[in-house]
Amino acid sequence: MKFRQGLAVTLSLLLGLTLSRDLERVEKARFCTWYLAMNLNPADGHIMDYLECWDQDRFIGTYKEALSKDYLNRVVWSHPISYIALVRHQAGEIDAVKVFRFIQGHKSLLYRFQNDQRKVVTEGGPLQESISAMAQNLEDDPVFSVDGDLAFNWVYANNGVRIVLTGGHLSAADSNDENTHGLGNHISFGEHTGAREISNIHDCPHPSCTNIAKAM
Repeated sequence: MKFRQGLAVTLSLLLGLTLSRDLERVEKARFCTWYLAMNLNPADGHIMDYLECWDQDRFIGTYKEALSKDYLNRVVWSHPISYIALVRHQAGEIDAVKVFRFIQGHKSLLYRFQNDQRKVVTEGGPLQESISAMAQNLEDDPVFSVDGDLAFNWVYANNGVRIVLTGGHLSAADSNDENTHGLGNHISFGEHTGAREISNIHDCPHPSCTNIAKAM
């Protein structure tokens, strides 16, 4: 297991609002309206770990710095949605995106993070996926280096990750292997205890990995 310090790439979550499930899948994602719900920047000094705001009705950051620092829009966060896009960007320039459809539409992210424990929440894998030829450091990205659907609130032993992909390693509920990686992480075990905003993907359970950086 390895964490990258000073990661320059920030990652935004943008939500699509839709009223119908009768359209063809690609059309659904194409013709809905997207709203910025969250932005994560692991290098801004604020850490959106598992315990920080995901399941709370709070506003984080400012509109002015919404794409440069950690940001959570409580209005969008509490609005019912059916689609979610995970977008990786540097300085506002997008280099990777995945769009997913929720199994249960018209529930808010606030509701999902408060209630959907260790639950796969999307179906059919990415509806749309695009990665720029200029994108870097993809080999251990917890979103764009693995396949599958999204799972929320993946708690295992006394650790937790808010968003993971099912194509990565999903630790058993009683496992303390520190080996599930994604967005919004908190590890509460041994020398690696701490909050991490984004943890990189490496299938290397504790204690076999010894060179683990204290990353955000």
